[in-house]
Amino acid sequence: MLDPSSSTRRRLVHVLTLASLLFPSATAQTANTFKYVGLSGVSAQQMFLGRPGKVYIVDKTERNNATVNGHPAWATEYDLATNTYRSMDVLSNAFCAGGTVLGNGTWINVGGNQAITYGGNTAASQTGQSPYRNTDGGKAVRVLDPCDDESCEWVDNPAMYMTTRRWYPTVETLEDGSAIIMGGCEWGGYVNYADNQNNPTIEYWPSKGTPFTLQFLLKTMPVNLFPLVWLLPSGNLFVQAEFQAEIFDYKRQIEYPLPNIPYAVRVYPASAGTATFPQTPQNNWTMTILFCGGTNLKQDQWTTTWPISKYPADKTCVRISPDVDTTWYDDDSLDAGRSMGNLINLPDGRLFQVNGAGLGTAGYGNDTWAIGQSYADNPQYQSWYFDPSKPTGQRWAKAGVSSIPRMYHSSASLLPDGTVIISGSNPNADYVDKVNVPTATYVTQYQVEIFYPDYHDKPKPKPQGMPSTITYGGDSFDVTLSLVDLANNALNINRTKAVIIRSGFSTHTMNMGMRHIELETAFTSNDDGSATLHVAQMEPNPAILAPGPAMFFIVVNGVPSNASWIMVGDGIIGKHTLRPRSTLPRSTISAQLVAQYGGSFVVTGGGSSTSSGTERRSISGLMGWGGLVAVLLGSFWALSV
Repeated sequence: MLDPSSSTRRRLVHVLTLASLLFPSATAQTANTFKYVGLSGVSAQQMFLGRPGKVYIVDKTERNNATVNGHPAWATEYDLATNTYRSMDVLSNAFCAGGTVLGNGTWINVGGNQAITYGGNTAASQTGQSPYRNTDGGKAVRVLDPCDDESCEWVDNPAMYMTTRRWYPTVETLEDGSAIIMGGCEWGGYVNYADNQNNPTIEYWPSKGTPFTLQFLLKTMPVNLFPLVWLLPSGNLFVQAEFQAEIFDYKRQIEYPLPNIPYAVRVYPASAGTATFPQTPQNNWTMTILFCGGTNLKQDQWTTTWPISKYPADKTCVRISPDVDTTWYDDDSLDAGRSMGNLINLPDGRLFQVNGAGLGTAGYGNDTWAIGQSYADNPQYQSWYFDPSKPTGQRWAKAGVSSIPRMYHSSASLLPDGTVIISGSNPNADYVDKVNVPTATYVTQYQVEIFYPDYHDKPKPKPQGMPSTITYGGDSFDVTLSLVDLANNALNINRTKAVIIRSGFSTHTMNMGMRHIELETAFTSNDDGSATLHVAQMEPNPAILAPGPAMFFIVVNGVPSNASWIMVGDGIIGKHTLRPRSTLPRSTISAQLVAQYGGSFVVTGGGSSTSSGTERRSISGLMGWGGLVAVLLGSFWALSV
């Protein structure tokens, strides 16, 4: 096939408008459907949105079709405008690496495995002399500054490497924009079978000194790889592995055990879907974490001496809000058991579930009971929406159906037009296709799909004044919306939200660093039905959303705009400027508009007060009560809350 990394491709002149470059997926595609759009070049074991029009993919070392510098490629840059890829060179083996974005916009890809040869076998040389010319990635830190012009490349410099080996590490961005790197193992395997291969330590990048031991990673053997980690608004970390959980005060290195997670193991290789609910002004930006699916195997059952590929995945969902309540709560269960199902935050506040298997777990091997080499079977093609705003018992709704099995080593990420990109799946030690292995059940997947949510066929708002930076506190800013932007209903301004989403680093059913943050807003409506949305900056607390790049959406009555690409914070690794929290004006709308578009109006947001007896809380404490249900008819006058 033609390698789009060639100089010919670099010389192509793309005659595209800026809008089509940044938001190419906004087409006439039917809502609630999947569409095949292109090939990724390498299997998307790891994937992230690095720029508005560029998705970056990293694979383990294997016999991919794409090439670069005389050897198979293990990384690509996928162009959303042209649906083509550019091969990128990564020399160290990034098999099961972790990753995140730093406060200055740099992405890091951390850890991996030894250099390998054909079939995933360990290479005789670890210094680039094997047939694949790959090197040992156990201590690697690969660095990328994403770009729009195809000039950027991964920097894989041993001078920047870690001091310890980490296969399956978790990475989380902290308040200062640096990264904490947690756990992993020395040499790998299905789970962390032995103490002598466990890496129960934590270190930082950039380095802040010698790695130190986290006792939690000693207590959760053998299923403590890719521990599930979130920075909480309190500034502590929530950590979950095996059946255990804790709050970790990383600044003082104090661990606080929590009750065990019920029903099932959620961490790799059980690989439940995990995501956080929207953090909003109404819930004081509290973080609630959802876990769905996984496997209910006990500590002594993580052995490959029995047919794991036939064991049903778990279907339960549970949630916890660690900063305010350490109780685990049941949530609506899945329709069927599922492991390896991604949960993706959508701009409208729902979660989107995609990928996964109904039987077995993540992992692969040459066991007699494996499906080919896959430790899972019964791929789940049906995708789902989960709406945390709905009453319990009504939160799941069917979405679209894909035709491609996506199990081990598949990924998904939100895009700036509100669609979702899905790619990957390779439960094999090396590249496998039907031509070379006709009997293969599950082959290496290069297909890239876009999922178009059910809001996709509705007219998008096109707000003016979208920001490029968001600060921690400071003066609010204004976004203007026409009556058309408000779907020709002036009262929709009261159903309009300002949303920041960080799509995260997607791998192994996790999107490390993924968040949905709603900013506080107020509004001023004009006589013609247009309106100004007054938007507060981020709360002056970087633990709510760590600094770095993200997407900013305006969502009108559940329909998102195209996102603007923003930098949250000062664009640095270090202490970020904290300003006083934003003060918003009171929301105002005329009685004439209220009567014209419905005759009654309940204000649900805005300014320094609330309406209809709804409580609003801020980081600094409980705010005032205010506003009434207004039924306004007759002569022109203003409703102000």
